[in-house]
Amino acid sequence: MSEKTLIAWTDHTFNIAWGCQKVSPGCTHCYADTLSRRYGWDVWGPGKNRRTFGVKRWGEPLKWNRAAADGEPGVRGPGLPHLVFSSSMCDYLEAHPVIEQERLKLWPLIRRTPHLHWQLLTKRADRIRQNLPDDWGGGYPNVWLGVSIENMDYAWRADCLREIPATVRFISYEPALGPLDSLELAGIDWVIFGGESGPNFREADLQWSRDMRRHCERHGVAYFHKQASHFFTERGTQLDGETVRNYPVPRECSDAAA
Repeated sequence: MSEKTLIAWTDHTFNIAWGCQKVSPGCTHCYADTLSRRYGWDVWGPGKNRRTFGVKRWGEPLKWNRAAADGEPGVRGPGLPHLVFSSSMCDYLEAHPVIEQERLKLWPLIRRTPHLHWQLLTKRADRIRQNLPDDWGGGYPNVWLGVSIENMDYAWRADCLREIPATVRFISYEPALGPLDSLELAGIDWVIFGGESGPNFREADLQWSRDMRRHCERHGVAYFHKQASHFFTERGTQLDGETVRNYPVPRECSDAAA
C-alpha cells in the first residue's frame, strides 16, 4: 500500500487490492473496511467490486528491493531483507474474481524481489495449499506464510498452516479475543500478539499475552508483543515494562517441510 507503515512487525505494506468479506469475529471492527469507506470505496462484502492498482503501485516493491540490496536497514536491522506485509487491505486468498486475478500477478513480483521477505497473512487457511504457485516446492525462500487466529475457535487455521512447507510459518494473534492456551505450536515459528484498536475495541486480557509468551518460549517460537487494546494503535507496546519484539529465523527451503 505505501512506502511506510504503522505496522510494527514489518517494513512495508503492499496491497494487491482493497476490499474483502468478513469471515469471523476478528473481522467485526475491521480497520481496512473503515478506511476504505472513509476514502469513499464501497468494496466490502459479497457482490461488491474490489479496488485495484496500476503499474506504478506494482512497481513500488522493486524500489524497496533495490534499497534492501543497497544495505538500507529494515526493522530487523542492517544486512537483512526488508519485510513486506501483503495484504493489509484485503485477504489475498479470498475467492473473489478480482482477488484471484490480482494474486496471479503477485507471485512473479515476489520472484523478482529476493531482497524482500514477503509476509502473506490470511484468515482463509483452508485455501492456502490450492492457491500456491506450481513451483512452490518446499517453499519460496522469501515468503513467510501466516494465519490469523483470534481465539481457540479458529485454532484449526494453524493446523492448515503447519501442513504447508514454508521458510517461516507465523500466527497473528490479533485482535486477541480470547486465550490461546491450548494452541499447538508444532511447526510454527512466530506468534504476534495484538489487542484490538479503534473506537469500539474489545479489551484483551494481558494475561493472554503473558501466557502465550511463556508457551512460545517453551517451544522455541519467536514471540512479538505488538500492543495492548486501546483506542489508538501502538499503545501498550510493552509487556510488564519490557519490550518483547522478537523475529523468527527463516529455515532453509530444503528444510521447509519440517
